[in-house]
Amino acid sequence: MILPHCRLMTMAATHGLEMKVENVGGDVEGALEEEEKMREDGEGEVPFKSKKVHRIVSKWMLPENARRTYLERANCLPPPVFIISISLAELAVFIYYAVWKPYKQWITLDTGILESPFIYSPMKREEAWRFISYMLVHAGIQHILGNLAMQLVLGIPLEMVHKGLRVGLVYLAGVIAGSLASSVFDPLRYLVGASGGVYALMGGYFMNVLVNFREMIPAFGIVRLLIIILIIASDMGFALYRRFFVPANGSLVSFAAHIAGAFAGMSIGYTVFSCFDKTLLKDPRFWVAIAAYLACVLFAVFFNIFLSPAN
Repeated sequence: MILPHCRLMTMAATHGLEMKVENVGGDVEGALEEEEKMREDGEGEVPFKSKKVHRIVSKWMLPENARRTYLERANCLPPPVFIISISLAELAVFIYYAVWKPYKQWITLDTGILESPFIYSPMKREEAWRFISYMLVHAGIQHILGNLAMQLVLGIPLEMVHKGLRVGLVYLAGVIAGSLASSVFDPLRYLVGASGGVYALMGGYFMNVLVNFREMIPAFGIVRLLIIILIIASDMGFALYRRFFVPANGSLVSFAAHIAGAFAGMSIGYTVFSCFDKTLLKDPRFWVAIAAYLACVLFAVFFNIFLSPAN
């Protein structure tokens, strides 16, 4: 009787050992699968909250086929220095002139800004830096708040994805296009504000949205797009007011930079932002956009030298 009992105990022990081995094997396999999944998703490489931010940014800024590449190498190094630096510079210049003329400057243009070495003035076009530096000066608190809101909300995520060099290229292309277009199509008007650069970012971003709409915009994104459109409408309304309905003792300000900046964004910006995981200099679309842009720049320079009514 003892022998059969021992056999039963031995069989039970063996069976239990097999079950434990199977359980351990299952746990190890599950851990390996989880680790592989985390590696594929990029989990564990950066803190969870940071990865969540990168996921949201990738959904807004990139088509689906580029998101995985972005998440695998996503980091905040370098941080979005360009957009933050430009915004701080514009805010500092605005505060300087607002404090200098506190009783008027918070609302509209005044003598302080019109005599600024930064503003684009049709009578001082030989001072070439004004074709860029005008972006630092704004016509009032509504003007600068609108520009800062747009370039921070849109520019920081764009710079997280595409980095400062590419975002800076698009932004400054819009700024230069804005001043040159204003000098051609509205040659006798002053020009202030960073709207050319802001609209270049928006033009490049929305061209990508248009081409990859279903992949880039989540369902709730329509509400945010409407908010952006409202901000654009408000900014354009303010620009049109400054151009056509300014008081008699005020100075008319051109709004051509908005349109020119948007076109620069829809050409150069689109090619730059659509080459996230590609070498930009090897994309023929980029060189076509650059060639068209330079042709417009050369025409504007020729116009300002020989044909401008401001001469």
